Amino acid sequence: MDMEGIGRTLVVLGVLLVLVGALLWLVPSVPLLGRLPGDIRIERPGFRFYFPLTTSLVISVVLSLLLGVISRMR
Repeated sequence: MDMEGIGRTLVVLGVLLVLVGALLWLVPSVPLLGRLPGDIRIERPGFRFYFPLTTSLVISVVLSLLLGVISRMR
C-alpha cells in the first residue's frame, strides 16, 4: 500500500470516528445499549462499577460487519 492509500484510509477512519462521536453525543441514550444481559454492574454504598461487556461485543460485531462490507465494495 502506498502513502496515498494509507492517507486515504486514515482520513476515512477519522471521518468515521467523528460521525460515531457526533452520533453518541447527540443521542443521549441508545435503547438497550448498556443494559444488555451480560453487562457487568456492581453497585454498593460508596462504590459503583460498570463494565458493558455484552454491549462492547455487539458494537464490535456490528462494526466488523460494516467495515467488511465497506472493504469488499472497494
